[in-house]
Amino acid sequence: MKTLAWMVASGALMLGSAVGEPPPAQPDELRFLFITCCRDEAFFRPVKKGMTDAARAMQVRCEFTGTEGVDVKAQAAMVRKAVADGYHGIALNIIDPTAFDDVVAEAVGRGVPVVAFNVDDHSTPNARLAAVCQDYLKAGRALATQALPSIPPNTKVLITQHDVGISSLDDRMRGIQEVLARHRIPWKVVCTTNDPPKAIEVVTRELKADASIRFVLATGLTDTEAAGRAIERDFAGQGYGAAGFDLAPEILRLIQKGVIRMTTDQQPYIQGYYPVVQLALFCRFGIRPSNIDAGAAIITSKEVDRVVELTRLGYR
Repeated sequence: MKTLAWMVASGALMLGSAVGEPPPAQPDELRFLFITCCRDEAFFRPVKKGMTDAARAMQVRCEFTGTEGVDVKAQAAMVRKAVADGYHGIALNIIDPTAFDDVVAEAVGRGVPVVAFNVDDHSTPNARLAAVCQDYLKAGRALATQALPSIPPNTKVLITQHDVGISSLDDRMRGIQEVLARHRIPWKVVCTTNDPPKAIEVVTRELKADASIRFVLATGLTDTEAAGRAIERDFAGQGYGAAGFDLAPEILRLIQKGVIRMTTDQQPYIQGYYPVVQLALFCRFGIRPSNIDAGAAIITSKEVDRVVELTRLGYR
């Protein structure tokens, strides 16, 4: 009877932990830290939800931090501080192919596993155990290929990035450029900044300055939304179009209106969820993580209604 009572009580405790708030940290509880650039960007909302849901499911504690903009030195310093502060594992957004090689090796050498999320270091040796991210080069090719029928003949494409120095954006752009070059479509590249109002003005300025530019191919969330909003505000009904990345509510609204023709989903929820699972299994049982492709599904007006509610809830 005592055994049965203990099992019932234990089961109730486990259920409460799974669906409610995590219990206060215990001395032997696993603690993981997510470290990124541009920590307040809307893109990371589903990443944070995935992290939180996985932390509850795996009975670990997780925190999300990072730099305000792109500052690889400050981000690397955060990794060193996390190791010094006793975190048991780190999920790192490796936005630069070389800047984090040493600090990741240091962390792993001191027994703190590191997995990449959102952006991986795939061009140079890195001690991180695995990565959960999109194949960015392939995603850029896929977007440009799908967008080709929407690009008016004998026109130029504006390719945008919201920041300079992020390898994922560079890879997407390279994939886009490969497809455009193959079809002899000229382009211009511009950095919009990651500030939404400024990004809208940059796109507007470029479209007004060159009448041959009729289509925008964006490489990130902020510039995709900015392209759509600029066209909606100043160029509606004039044959302009845009396509890009991510599933922010405003991007989906602009797809529904036909302003943005399509966007590319990289499933940010799983970029928060799976690193927690990987780190927990590795720390507890030595199960080594493996790479997970976050995908590159193209969302058009045909699919958009299905994902609007899930985006509102933070899953997409």
